[in-house]
Amino acid sequence: MVILITGITSGFGRAMAKRLSEQGHKVYGTHRKDVDPLPGVVYIKAEVSDENQVKAAVGQVIQAEGRIDVFINNAGMGIGGPLEFCSLEDASRQMDVNWMGMVRFLHYVLPQMRSQKSGKIICFSSIGGLIGLPFQGLYSASKYAIEGYCEALRLEVQDFGIKVVVIEPGDFATNFTAQRKSVQGSEEVRQAYPCYERSLRGIEKDENGGLKPEYLASKMCSIVAKKNPRYRYIIASPLQKLAVAAKTLLPRRLFYWILSLYYNL
Repeated sequence: MVILITGITSGFGRAMAKRLSEQGHKVYGTHRKDVDPLPGVVYIKAEVSDENQVKAAVGQVIQAEGRIDVFINNAGMGIGGPLEFCSLEDASRQMDVNWMGMVRFLHYVLPQMRSQKSGKIICFSSIGGLIGLPFQGLYSASKYAIEGYCEALRLEVQDFGIKVVVIEPGDFATNFTAQRKSVQGSEEVRQAYPCYERSLRGIEKDENGGLKPEYLASKMCSIVAKKNPRYRYIIASPLQKLAVAAKTLLPRRLFYWILSLYYNL
């Protein structure tokens, strides 16, 4: 299969590109920074926030292969901090990369899949796209947007042989934690939200102790191979899967009380 993955520099993207290429798929991946290339993977330099680069990247794959069998929207970034102190520029950047980046690629991928009457669209959401996470509100908002977009898209393209899948990872040990932009060091922030830095330490501890990206890559290989994959896959620890179920089953007041305790609020 011909597979296009966004954001293969590190973490999930690199692990997926490596595993899928080793399985014999023709893998193309977008990147912003120069990295040591994986054997058998075609690298395309493209910034998800630049429409011209996105159009060129999709066009390169179609010109070379004549089709795109699987599109995996993986590229993303995180901005953390009390929402009150996150700038409007931060909010715009968060949505532009995580949500609009996906929208831009699908704008050019969808016509090809519709014309070939087949394809899989696999988009990365998060546990944070199912539960609004404190001090990660911008990130959660961008992932909730992905959830809503893909839910509608799945219905719109079902008659064209196109499958839409949403992946919802929990905590994983990747460089996402180190690269997160966070509001830190401000005395005003500390006074207004004294629990923020304590909560952030807990968040980072969970992430650094999380599952390895290779585990997710293995799961993704199985999803790519399925003729009729499920719409949603939560790939997370048992505790995090339980948290998602608890939001549905428990009274909201009780659920958010438990969440407050967990995040040291």
